Amino acid sequence: MQVIVRDNNVDQALRVLKKKMQREGIFREMKLRRHYEKPSERKAREKAEAIRRARKLARKRTEREG
Repeated sequence: MQVIVRDNNVDQALRVLKKKMQREGIFREMKLRRHYEKPSERKAREKAEAIRRARKLARKRTEREG
């Protein structure tokens, strides 16, 4: 990942970098890798995330339709 610093404005470059990292999911992955996660825990977490995503999508769909 690369960010160009313009006019020695490091603060703006940091903001851009953080936004790119957030979009790529790097912060989330770093948080998950802080501690070892057993394969069974990983499977359960991923299943719960999938259910959450499906419910959110269904909620948005019903909201749009009526």
